[in-house]
Amino acid sequence: MIRRQRLAAGVGALLAALAAGLAFPAGAVADETTASAPKVDLVIDVSGSMRTRDIDGQSRMSAAKQAFNEVLDATPEEVQLGIRTLGATYPGDDRQTGCKDTAQLYKVGPLDRTEAKTAVATLNPTGWTPIGPALLKAAGDLDGGTGSKRIVLISDGEDTCAPLDPCEVARDIAAKGIGLTIDTLGLVPNVKMRRQLSCIAEATGGTYTSVEHTGELADKVNQLVDRAADPVVTPVATDGASSCAKAPTLNSGLYTDREEFGQQRWYRVDVKPGQELRASVSVAADRSMHPDYGVLLRAVTVHGREIVRGEAAGNGRTDVASTGLRYPKADSDDENAPAETVCLAVTNSFSAAPGVKATPGMPLELTVDVVDGPSQADDVASFGLGRGWWLLGLLVLIGFLAGVVWGWLSRWRVAVWRTN
Repeated sequence: MIRRQRLAAGVGALLAALAAGLAFPAGAVADETTASAPKVDLVIDVSGSMRTRDIDGQSRMSAAKQAFNEVLDATPEEVQLGIRTLGATYPGDDRQTGCKDTAQLYKVGPLDRTEAKTAVATLNPTGWTPIGPALLKAAGDLDGGTGSKRIVLISDGEDTCAPLDPCEVARDIAAKGIGLTIDTLGLVPNVKMRRQLSCIAEATGGTYTSVEHTGELADKVNQLVDRAADPVVTPVATDGASSCAKAPTLNSGLYTDREEFGQQRWYRVDVKPGQELRASVSVAADRSMHPDYGVLLRAVTVHGREIVRGEAAGNGRTDVASTGLRYPKADSDDENAPAETVCLAVTNSFSAAPGVKATPGMPLELTVDVVDGPSQADDVASFGLGRGWWLLGLLVLIGFLAGVVWGWLSRWRVAVWRTN
Protein backbone atom coordinates (compact mmCIF):
# COMPACT_ATOMS: atom_id res chain seq x y z
CA MET A 1 0.00 0.00 0.00
CA ILE A 2 2.79 2.38 0.94
CA ARG A 3 4.69 1.49 -2.23
CA ARG A 4 1.60 2.23 -4.31
CA GLN A 5 1.18 5.60 -2.63
CA ARG A 6 4.83 6.44 -3.21
CA LEU A 7 4.55 5.34 -6.84
CA ALA A 8 1.45 7.48 -7.36
CA ALA A 9 3.14 10.47 -5.73
CA GLY A 10 6.21 10.01 -7.92
CA VAL A 11 4.12 9.83 -11.09
CA GLY A 12 2.17 12.92 -10.03
CA ALA A 13 5.39 14.86 -9.39
CA LEU A 14 6.79 13.77 -12.76
CA LEU A 15 3.64 14.90 -14.59
CA ALA A 16 3.70 18.24 -12.76
CA ALA A 17 7.35 18.75 -13.68
CA LEU A 18 6.64 17.92 -17.32
CA ALA A 19 3.67 20.29 -17.35
CA ALA A 20 5.77 23.08 -15.85
CA GLY A 21 8.61 22.40 -18.28
CA LEU A 22 6.24 22.63 -21.22
CA ALA A 23 4.50 25.71 -19.90
CA PHE A 24 7.58 27.87 -19.49
CA PRO A 25 8.92 27.51 -23.05
CA ALA A 26 5.47 28.23 -24.44
CA GLY A 27 5.30 31.40 -22.39
CA ALA A 28 8.76 32.38 -23.55
CA VAL A 29 7.77 31.85 -27.18
CA ALA A 30 4.62 33.91 -26.66
CA ASP A 31 6.61 36.75 -25.12
CA GLU A 32 9.12 36.66 -27.99
CA THR A 33 6.32 36.70 -30.58
CA THR A 34 4.63 39.65 -28.87
CA ALA A 35 7.89 41.60 -28.69
CA SER A 36 8.51 41.22 -32.43
CA ALA A 37 4.90 41.90 -33.49
CA PRO A 38 4.34 44.86 -35.85
CA LYS A 39 2.59 47.85 -34.25
CA VAL A 40 0.31 50.46 -35.82
CA ASP A 41 -1.20 53.53 -34.14
CA LEU A 42 -4.05 55.14 -36.08
CA VAL A 43 -4.18 58.85 -35.18
CA ILE A 44 -7.49 60.44 -36.14
CA ASP A 45 -8.31 64.15 -36.25
CA VAL A 46 -11.57 64.77 -34.36
CA SER A 47 -11.43 68.58 -34.50
CA GLY A 48 -14.51 70.67 -35.19
CA SER A 49 -13.82 70.91 -38.93
CA MET A 50 -14.48 67.16 -39.27
CA ARG A 51 -18.21 68.00 -39.20
CA THR A 52 -17.95 69.37 -42.76
CA ARG A 53 -20.09 67.34 -45.19
CA ASP A 54 -18.00 67.09 -48.35
CA ILE A 55 -17.01 63.42 -48.66
CA ASP A 56 -19.51 61.40 -50.69
CA GLY A 57 -22.41 63.39 -49.24
CA GLN A 58 -21.50 62.71 -45.61
CA SER A 59 -19.36 64.37 -42.97
CA ARG A 60 -15.63 63.79 -42.85
CA MET A 61 -16.06 62.17 -39.45
CA SER A 62 -18.67 59.72 -40.76
CA ALA A 63 -16.40 58.82 -43.68
CA ALA A 64 -13.49 58.24 -41.29
CA LYS A 65 -15.63 56.03 -39.02
CA GLN A 66 -16.82 53.96 -41.96
CA ALA A 67 -13.26 53.55 -43.21
CA PHE A 68 -12.03 52.60 -39.73
CA ASN A 69 -14.64 49.86 -39.42
CA GLU A 70 -13.49 48.36 -42.72
CA VAL A 71 -9.88 48.60 -41.64
CA LEU A 72 -10.55 46.94 -38.30
CA ASP A 73 -12.26 44.02 -40.07
CA ALA A 74 -9.28 43.56 -42.41
CA THR A 75 -6.41 44.04 -39.91
CA PRO A 76 -4.07 41.00 -39.91
CA GLU A 77 -4.08 38.96 -36.70
CA GLU A 78 -0.35 39.50 -36.11
CA VAL A 79 -0.63 43.31 -36.09
CA GLN A 80 -0.97 45.09 -32.77
CA LEU A 81 -3.20 48.09 -33.43
CA GLY A 82 -4.14 51.15 -31.43
CA ILE A 83 -6.20 54.31 -31.98
CA ARG A 84 -5.32 57.81 -30.75
CA THR A 85 -7.43 60.95 -31.13
CA LEU A 86 -6.61 64.63 -31.35
CA GLY A 87 -9.16 67.37 -30.64
CA ALA A 88 -11.80 64.93 -29.40
CA THR A 89 -12.76 66.26 -25.96
CA TYR A 90 -12.25 70.01 -25.47
CA PRO A 91 -14.72 72.33 -27.26
CA GLY A 92 -13.59 75.60 -25.66
CA ASP A 93 -11.45 78.52 -26.81
CA ASP A 94 -8.53 78.19 -24.40
CA ARG A 95 -5.61 77.44 -26.68
CA GLN A 96 -3.36 75.99 -23.96
CA THR A 97 -6.03 73.46 -22.99
CA GLY A 98 -6.99 72.68 -26.58
CA CYS A 99 -3.39 71.92 -27.52
CA LYS A 100 -3.25 69.17 -24.87
CA ASP A 101 -6.34 67.48 -26.27
CA THR A 102 -5.02 64.11 -27.39
CA ALA A 103 -5.99 60.77 -25.89
CA GLN A 104 -5.50 57.07 -26.46
CA LEU A 105 -8.89 55.77 -27.58
CA TYR A 106 -7.79 52.15 -27.93
CA LYS A 107 -4.48 50.90 -26.49
CA VAL A 108 -1.92 49.42 -28.89
CA GLY A 109 -2.10 45.66 -28.52
CA PRO A 110 -3.90 42.55 -29.77
CA LEU A 111 -7.02 43.73 -31.58
CA ASP A 112 -10.51 43.19 -30.19
CA ARG A 113 -12.54 44.29 -33.21
CA THR A 114 -15.83 44.73 -31.34
CA GLU A 115 -14.26 46.83 -28.59
CA ALA A 116 -12.34 48.97 -31.10
CA LYS A 117 -15.44 49.61 -33.25
CA THR A 118 -17.44 50.57 -30.17
CA ALA A 119 -14.75 53.10 -29.22
CA VAL A 120 -14.71 54.60 -32.72
CA ALA A 121 -18.51 54.94 -32.74
CA THR A 122 -18.34 57.33 -29.76
CA LEU A 123 -16.27 59.96 -31.59
CA ASN A 124 -17.78 63.39 -32.28
CA PRO A 125 -15.99 66.36 -33.90
CA THR A 126 -15.10 68.72 -31.07
CA GLY A 127 -12.02 70.88 -30.74
CA TRP A 128 -8.54 71.87 -31.84
CA THR A 129 -5.92 70.22 -34.11
CA PRO A 130 -2.87 69.46 -31.93
CA ILE A 131 -0.98 67.31 -34.47
CA GLY A 132 2.46 67.86 -32.91
CA PRO A 133 1.46 66.79 -29.37
CA ALA A 134 -0.50 63.83 -30.77
CA LEU A 135 2.54 62.55 -32.71
CA LEU A 136 4.71 62.77 -29.60
CA LYS A 137 2.17 60.76 -27.62
CA ALA A 138 1.70 58.26 -30.46
CA ALA A 139 5.45 57.61 -30.55
CA GLY A 140 5.17 56.75 -26.86
CA ASP A 141 2.22 54.44 -27.59
CA LEU A 142 4.50 52.37 -29.85
CA ASP A 143 7.48 52.28 -27.49
CA GLY A 144 9.11 48.91 -26.90
CA GLY A 145 9.36 45.77 -28.98
CA THR A 146 11.50 44.94 -31.99
CA GLY A 147 8.85 44.78 -34.70
CA SER A 148 8.01 47.49 -37.23
CA LYS A 149 6.29 50.62 -35.91
CA ARG A 150 3.97 52.82 -37.96
CA ILE A 151 1.80 55.86 -37.24
CA VAL A 152 -1.03 56.58 -39.69
CA LEU A 153 -2.22 60.18 -39.26
CA ILE A 154 -5.58 61.17 -40.77
CA SER A 155 -6.38 64.88 -40.71
CA ASP A 156 -8.40 67.52 -42.55
CA GLY A 157 -6.42 70.60 -41.52
CA GLU A 158 -3.17 72.14 -40.36
CA ASP A 159 -1.85 71.96 -36.84
CA THR A 160 -3.27 74.76 -34.65
CA CYS A 161 -0.75 74.47 -31.84
CA ALA A 162 2.42 76.17 -33.15
CA PRO A 163 5.20 76.83 -32.19
CA LEU A 164 5.36 73.04 -31.63
CA ASP A 165 5.91 72.41 -35.35
CA PRO A 166 4.73 68.90 -36.38
CA CYS A 167 7.56 68.71 -38.95
CA GLU A 168 10.13 69.32 -36.22
CA VAL A 169 8.41 66.74 -34.03
CA ALA A 170 8.61 64.17 -36.86
CA ARG A 171 12.31 64.95 -37.41
CA ASP A 172 13.01 64.54 -33.69
CA ILE A 173 11.21 61.17 -33.75
CA ALA A 174 13.25 60.08 -36.76
CA ALA A 175 16.49 61.28 -35.15
CA LYS A 176 15.96 58.88 -32.25
CA GLY A 177 16.58 56.00 -34.65
CA ILE A 178 13.70 53.85 -33.38
CA GLY A 179 12.60 52.83 -36.87
CA LEU A 180 9.20 54.51 -36.65
CA THR A 181 7.46 55.54 -39.88
CA ILE A 182 4.69 58.16 -40.08
CA ASP A 183 2.25 58.03 -43.00
CA THR A 184 -0.22 60.89 -43.45
CA LEU A 185 -3.58 61.14 -45.20
CA GLY A 186 -5.25 64.46 -45.96
CA LEU A 187 -9.02 64.67 -46.34
CA VAL A 188 -9.05 68.09 -48.02
CA PRO A 189 -7.12 69.21 -51.15
CA ASN A 190 -5.54 72.13 -49.29
CA VAL A 191 -2.07 73.34 -50.31
CA LYS A 192 -0.87 74.38 -46.83
CA MET A 193 -2.15 71.18 -45.23
CA ARG A 194 -0.55 69.09 -47.99
CA ARG A 195 2.83 70.75 -47.38
CA GLN A 196 2.66 70.12 -43.67
CA LEU A 197 1.50 66.51 -43.92
CA SER A 198 4.06 65.82 -46.66
CA CYS A 199 6.81 67.25 -44.49
CA ILE A 200 5.78 65.02 -41.56
CA ALA A 201 5.79 61.91 -43.73
CA GLU A 202 9.07 62.69 -45.52
CA ALA A 203 10.90 63.23 -42.21
CA THR A 204 10.40 59.56 -41.29
CA GLY A 205 10.42 57.94 -44.74
CA GLY A 206 6.63 57.70 -44.86
CA THR A 207 4.09 58.65 -47.50
CA TYR A 208 1.48 61.37 -47.93
CA THR A 209 -1.80 60.71 -49.73
CA SER A 210 -4.73 63.01 -50.48
CA VAL A 211 -8.08 61.20 -50.28
CA GLU A 212 -11.50 62.59 -51.18
CA HIS A 213 -13.68 59.46 -51.08
CA THR A 214 -14.54 56.96 -48.34
CA GLY A 215 -13.42 53.98 -50.40
CA GLU A 216 -10.05 55.57 -51.09
CA LEU A 217 -9.53 56.25 -47.39
CA ALA A 218 -10.32 52.66 -46.36
CA ASP A 219 -8.15 51.19 -49.12
CA LYS A 220 -5.15 53.36 -48.29
CA VAL A 221 -5.28 52.76 -44.54
CA ASN A 222 -5.61 49.02 -45.19
CA GLN A 223 -2.52 49.15 -47.41
CA LEU A 224 -0.52 50.91 -44.71
CA VAL A 225 -1.63 48.50 -41.98
CA ASP A 226 -0.79 45.53 -44.21
CA ARG A 227 2.59 47.09 -44.99
CA ALA A 228 3.37 47.13 -41.28
CA ALA A 229 2.96 43.35 -41.24
CA ASP A 230 5.47 42.86 -44.06
CA PRO A 231 8.95 41.78 -42.96
CA VAL A 232 11.27 44.77 -42.92
CA VAL A 233 14.91 45.40 -42.21
CA THR A 234 15.18 48.00 -39.49
CA PRO A 235 18.24 50.23 -39.91
CA VAL A 236 20.70 50.22 -37.02
CA ALA A 237 21.27 53.69 -35.58
CA THR A 238 24.93 54.71 -35.65
CA ASP A 239 26.94 57.90 -35.09
CA GLY A 240 29.49 58.74 -37.75
CA ALA A 241 32.58 60.60 -36.59
CA SER A 242 34.36 63.73 -37.75
CA SER A 243 37.45 61.73 -38.78
CA CYS A 244 38.35 58.19 -39.77
CA ALA A 245 40.39 57.63 -36.61
CA LYS A 246 37.31 58.18 -34.45
CA ALA A 247 34.81 56.44 -36.75
CA PRO A 248 32.75 53.39 -35.71
CA THR A 249 33.57 50.06 -37.37
CA LEU A 250 30.57 48.69 -39.26
CA ASN A 251 29.75 45.16 -40.40
CA SER A 252 27.50 44.29 -43.33
CA GLY A 253 24.07 45.78 -42.72
CA LEU A 254 21.77 48.78 -43.01
CA TYR A 255 22.54 51.85 -40.89
CA THR A 256 20.90 55.20 -40.23
CA ASP A 257 22.50 58.44 -39.12
CA ARG A 258 21.99 62.23 -39.30
CA GLU A 259 24.09 64.71 -41.25
CA GLU A 260 23.89 68.50 -41.13
CA PHE A 261 24.40 70.86 -44.09
CA GLY A 262 27.88 70.55 -45.58
CA GLN A 263 28.94 68.09 -42.89
CA GLN A 264 31.21 65.06 -43.34
CA ARG A 265 30.59 61.76 -41.56
CA TRP A 266 33.17 58.94 -41.32
CA TYR A 267 32.74 55.18 -40.88
CA ARG A 268 35.18 52.24 -40.97
CA VAL A 269 34.79 48.84 -42.64
CA ASP A 270 37.26 45.91 -42.52
CA VAL A 271 37.80 44.20 -45.88
CA LYS A 272 39.76 40.93 -46.04
CA PRO A 273 41.84 39.84 -49.06
CA GLY A 274 39.56 38.33 -51.69
CA GLN A 275 36.53 40.28 -50.50
CA GLU A 276 34.65 43.16 -52.12
CA LEU A 277 33.15 46.15 -50.32
CA ARG A 278 29.87 47.45 -51.71
CA ALA A 279 28.50 50.58 -50.10
CA SER A 280 25.69 52.99 -50.91
CA VAL A 281 24.31 56.05 -49.19
CA SER A 282 21.11 58.10 -49.41
CA VAL A 283 20.59 61.53 -47.87
CA ALA A 284 17.03 62.87 -47.69
CA ALA A 285 16.17 66.55 -48.03
CA ASP A 286 13.48 66.57 -45.35
CA ARG A 287 13.16 70.37 -45.26
CA SER A 288 13.22 73.33 -47.64
CA MET A 289 16.50 73.32 -49.61
CA HIS A 290 18.21 75.32 -52.32
CA PRO A 291 17.76 73.49 -55.65
CA ASP A 292 21.39 72.54 -56.44
CA TYR A 293 23.00 69.94 -54.18
CA GLY A 294 25.11 66.80 -54.21
CA VAL A 295 26.21 63.78 -52.19
CA LEU A 296 29.71 62.28 -52.24
CA LEU A 297 30.72 58.85 -50.91
CA ARG A 298 34.47 58.09 -50.80
CA ALA A 299 36.46 55.00 -49.83
CA VAL A 300 39.79 56.11 -48.34
CA THR A 301 42.74 54.29 -46.76
CA VAL A 302 43.61 54.98 -43.13
CA HIS A 303 46.53 57.05 -44.47
CA GLY A 304 44.20 59.34 -46.42
CA ARG A 305 44.65 58.00 -49.97
CA GLU A 306 41.40 57.92 -51.91
CA ILE A 307 40.59 54.48 -53.37
CA VAL A 308 37.30 55.03 -55.17
CA ARG A 309 34.36 57.40 -55.03
CA GLY A 310 30.70 57.68 -55.94
CA GLU A 311 28.82 60.94 -56.36
CA ALA A 312 25.38 62.21 -57.25
CA ALA A 313 23.96 65.67 -57.94
CA GLY A 314 20.42 67.01 -57.82
CA ASN A 315 18.49 70.10 -58.82
CA GLY A 316 15.48 69.91 -56.53
CA ARG A 317 13.43 67.49 -58.60
CA THR A 318 13.89 64.72 -56.04
CA ASP A 319 13.89 64.64 -52.26
CA VAL A 320 16.67 62.03 -51.93
CA ALA A 321 20.22 61.97 -53.33
CA SER A 322 21.86 58.54 -53.54
CA THR A 323 25.20 57.16 -54.69
CA GLY A 324 27.38 54.10 -54.18
CA LEU A 325 30.76 52.48 -54.77
CA ARG A 326 32.54 49.12 -55.02
CA TYR A 327 36.02 48.24 -53.85
CA PRO A 328 37.42 44.73 -54.51
CA LYS A 329 40.52 43.78 -52.52
CA ALA A 330 42.92 41.44 -54.32
CA ASP A 331 43.32 37.95 -52.89
CA SER A 332 46.48 36.95 -51.09
CA ASP A 333 48.51 33.74 -50.95
CA ASP A 334 49.05 34.37 -47.26
CA GLU A 335 46.20 32.78 -45.32
CA ASN A 336 47.02 35.00 -42.35
CA ALA A 337 46.99 38.25 -44.31
CA PRO A 338 45.25 40.94 -42.23
CA ALA A 339 42.09 42.74 -43.26
CA GLU A 340 42.36 46.26 -44.64
CA THR A 341 40.50 49.02 -42.83
CA VAL A 342 38.63 51.14 -45.36
CA CYS A 343 37.32 54.53 -44.30
CA LEU A 344 33.98 55.61 -45.79
CA ALA A 345 33.39 59.38 -45.90
CA VAL A 346 29.93 60.81 -46.63
CA THR A 347 29.79 64.49 -47.61
CA ASN A 348 26.84 66.58 -48.79
CA SER A 349 26.48 69.98 -50.39
CA PHE A 350 22.91 70.69 -49.32
CA SER A 351 22.19 74.27 -48.31
CA ALA A 352 19.13 76.07 -47.06
CA ALA A 353 17.80 79.59 -46.69
CA PRO A 354 18.33 81.50 -43.43
CA GLY A 355 15.90 80.41 -40.74
CA VAL A 356 15.81 76.73 -41.76
CA LYS A 357 16.95 74.64 -38.82
CA ALA A 358 20.15 72.65 -39.28
CA THR A 359 19.46 70.29 -36.39
CA PRO A 360 18.64 67.50 -36.25
CA GLY A 361 20.61 66.73 -39.39
CA MET A 362 19.10 65.25 -42.53
CA PRO A 363 18.30 61.51 -42.52
CA LEU A 364 21.22 59.46 -43.84
CA GLU A 365 20.89 55.79 -44.72
CA LEU A 366 24.06 53.77 -45.33
CA THR A 367 24.18 50.23 -46.72
CA VAL A 368 27.35 48.21 -46.22
CA ASP A 369 27.88 44.81 -47.82
CA VAL A 370 31.16 42.87 -47.70
CA VAL A 371 31.03 39.84 -50.01
CA ASP A 372 33.40 37.36 -51.62
CA GLY A 373 35.16 39.17 -54.47
CA PRO A 374 35.45 38.04 -58.09
CA SER A 375 38.36 35.88 -59.21
CA GLN A 376 40.22 38.88 -60.65
CA ALA A 377 39.62 41.30 -57.84
CA ASP A 378 42.56 43.54 -58.77
CA ASP A 379 40.90 44.57 -62.04
CA VAL A 380 37.21 43.76 -61.66
CA ALA A 381 36.09 46.88 -63.50
CA SER A 382 37.86 45.85 -66.70
CA PHE A 383 36.21 42.44 -66.76
CA GLY A 384 33.27 42.19 -69.14
CA LEU A 385 32.17 45.67 -70.22
CA GLY A 386 33.09 47.47 -67.00
CA ARG A 387 35.46 49.91 -68.71
CA GLY A 388 34.14 49.41 -72.22
CA TRP A 389 37.30 47.71 -73.65
CA TRP A 390 35.49 44.61 -74.83
CA LEU A 391 32.71 46.64 -76.36
CA LEU A 392 35.17 49.00 -78.03
CA GLY A 393 37.18 46.11 -79.48
CA LEU A 394 34.01 44.47 -80.75
CA LEU A 395 32.87 47.70 -82.42
CA VAL A 396 36.30 48.19 -84.06
CA LEU A 397 36.24 44.65 -85.43
CA ILE A 398 32.72 45.03 -86.77
CA GLY A 399 33.65 48.37 -88.35
CA PHE A 400 36.74 46.87 -89.98
CA LEU A 401 34.84 43.91 -91.44
CA ALA A 402 32.03 46.18 -92.63
CA GLY A 403 34.58 48.43 -94.35
CA VAL A 404 36.22 45.48 -96.13
CA VAL A 405 32.88 44.11 -97.33
CA TRP A 406 31.68 47.53 -98.46
CA GLY A 407 34.93 48.17 -100.34
CA TRP A 408 34.75 44.80 -102.06
CA LEU A 409 31.12 45.40 -103.10
CA SER A 410 31.96 48.87 -104.39
CA ARG A 411 34.83 47.58 -106.54
CA TRP A 412 32.66 44.77 -107.85
CA ARG A 413 29.90 47.19 -108.86
CA VAL A 414 32.42 49.48 -110.62
CA ALA A 415 33.86 46.51 -112.49
CA VAL A 416 30.43 45.40 -113.62
CA TRP A 417 29.57 48.97 -114.70
CA ARG A 418 32.74 49.24 -116.81
CA THR A 419 32.08 45.86 -118.41
CA ASN A 420 28.61 46.96 -119.43
